[in-house]
Amino acid sequence: MAEPEIQLLLGVGLIEKDTNGDALWVWCYPSTTAEMRDLLLRKCCLTDENKLLHTFVFGQYRRSWFYITTVEVQDSSVLEKVTHFSIVLTAKDFNPEKYAAFTRILCRIYLKHGSPVKMMESYIAVLTKGICQSEENGSFLSKDFDARKAYLAGSIKDIVSQFGMETVILFTALMLKKRIVVHHPRIEVIQEFTRTLPALVWHRQDWSILHSYVHLNDDELEALKTCTGYIAGFIDSKVSNRPDLYDVYVNLADSEITISQQAKEAMTMGKLHKEIGQLIVQSAEDPDKSDSQVIKDISLKTKEILTNLASFTEVSDDGEKPTLNFEALKQKRYPPATENFLYHLAAAEQMLKI
Repeated sequence: MAEPEIQLLLGVGLIEKDTNGDALWVWCYPSTTAEMRDLLLRKCCLTDENKLLHTFVFGQYRRSWFYITTVEVQDSSVLEKVTHFSIVLTAKDFNPEKYAAFTRILCRIYLKHGSPVKMMESYIAVLTKGICQSEENGSFLSKDFDARKAYLAGSIKDIVSQFGMETVILFTALMLKKRIVVHHPRIEVIQEFTRTLPALVWHRQDWSILHSYVHLNDDELEALKTCTGYIAGFIDSKVSNRPDLYDVYVNLADSEITISQQAKEAMTMGKLHKEIGQLIVQSAEDPDKSDSQVIKDISLKTKEILTNLASFTEVSDDGEKPTLNFEALKQKRYPPATENFLYHLAAAEQMLKI
């Protein structure tokens, strides 16, 4: 018996743009909040004035992932008043490929029947059995889409070929659970880049830090500010004037990385960073190495750093988490930047005595 999707899928919705140019929330199952509806209307490209069609976008809001596929309706007999529509899925897991495949099938069903009822049948089949099959619309099998594959779908090598040694700034920011903001005018570019970054800290396998599509909207920024560290993607260039939102700012179009004033001290680069940077670049530039091998190389180096850090910790009697013995770290007489990094890493890993 396939693992049912009941734990993962949260809902399905439909947004239509009619011949008058109005984009409306038409239907959803089960129900959704007004807040979530507003958010999804903002994310789907149908309310945009710029007429750019984004076939697929994804992101996260308050621990729910959203996946939106949008299609243009070409001379349809069943949807005569509709020019475009978006199918929205909300779910608990990060898996763009899985939900892109499923929303495409739902789109085909809607194009054919013009009624949400048929879509709901397929949605419920996937919810309960993890599978939906149909001759003409294609079939979808949930277990074909492993989470690990989603984690490895982006290319670390591409990031290193763009940023070279500066990739170590991104690595350091992620290790220290800092706030990274990425800007590019094209959402597809942002999604591709940001989804790959958590792989730099593979030992955590934590994609919940990813917010690949954020608007400068109060609700969204409030939600973002409740997260300790994050990777947030914006298409609005005004985000560069919001230093309250980031420790590290990535201008993707110009390949520039800026460390904000308040993060400079924690992010001081030294000999250790240079070593890590060289390792990342060497590994990524090796034509015989796949992206997953590069991730493995970085991960081994990370483990070495964490093992080293663990050697300066002590376990208290009450069996709590090991905490950093700062004196022991000081006695090692590391270069200041290395000691500083290890101290801030201990803080990020919650190893400091409170």
